[in-house]
Amino acid sequence: MKLSSRDANRYFGKPDPDRTGVLIYGPDAMRVALKRQELIAALIGPKGEEEMRLTRIPGAELRKDKAKLHDAVKEISFFPGPRVAFVEDANDTAAPAILAALEDWSHGDAQIVVTAGQLKASSKIRKAFENHARTYAVGIYNDPPSREEIESDLTSAGLKNIEPEAMTDLFNLSRELDPGDFRQTVEKLALYKLNDDLPVSSDDVAACAPVSTEAALDDILNIVAEGRAEELGPILRKLQAQGTNPVALLIAATRHFRALYTAASDPGGASAGIARMRPPIFGPRRDRMLRQASGWGAPKLEQALTGLTDTDLKLRSAGQHAPDMALVERLFLRMAMLARR
Repeated sequence: MKLSSRDANRYFGKPDPDRTGVLIYGPDAMRVALKRQELIAALIGPKGEEEMRLTRIPGAELRKDKAKLHDAVKEISFFPGPRVAFVEDANDTAAPAILAALEDWSHGDAQIVVTAGQLKASSKIRKAFENHARTYAVGIYNDPPSREEIESDLTSAGLKNIEPEAMTDLFNLSRELDPGDFRQTVEKLALYKLNDDLPVSSDDVAACAPVSTEAALDDILNIVAEGRAEELGPILRKLQAQGTNPVALLIAATRHFRALYTAASDPGGASAGIARMRPPIFGPRRDRMLRQASGWGAPKLEQALTGLTDTDLKLRSAGQHAPDMALVERLFLRMAMLARR
């Protein structure tokens, strides 16, 4: 039987221990693995593996030993409780062994959990799980997690008191990170808020979110956007000493000021423009960019973008002999002075 994504998410949290088995397949191995972990943990509990109620079988081994899965399904554990026979990375070469185990399954046997990569509709394994009366087949695709899934992850981590803005930030973050990275962020957030009874805020989310690789450039972009010209020289020297390329500075500045222009020129106002940006901007950075966009206004931001484009063309020109970093510093000084007007 096929399970839709919504039904599957609910089932993985509270599976039926009397089912014959579940097939989880999809192109993203990490997403499939996370769902498999959730399902098996719900079936056998946190001590299931420790109590030897979980048997792991690589799919490739079933081609050589067709009875291995059948034996795992029928064997009796020393410990009471439900059992799982888990076949990992299966493909159609393992189909005979899997189909035989499904056919001979009876009440009290270990539940069969199979994971696989992308399977065609004609796959023997997929057909078997979809057509069997007591099994489920679940396709896991690269769709971002639903709000229900995010709330389930947060609840599992012990995070229940969350401000609406923080929930929006987490929702946006889930669309930018891989599932494994997002789950690690949620776990980090839970540790961050340990013994803290205050609601989870946007600042908390920002403190636990993965650091962007471009975070080192944020300081100089904010200095320019906020008109703090007197602070520009020292940080430029520091970035230059770290090996930052002048072209990289221009690219980062162009991206930043283009985002400000998009926000400032939005018909619904700068706040609506910031909210619609992709990738999403959240936490203190969102508030800071909102202030910058409102302070500059669209006309001045057009001038800034023109200056960035002209300087970029000069840096790429064959006839340009002035030091590249000097050109960038002069442009940033002019922009910082323009911000003050």
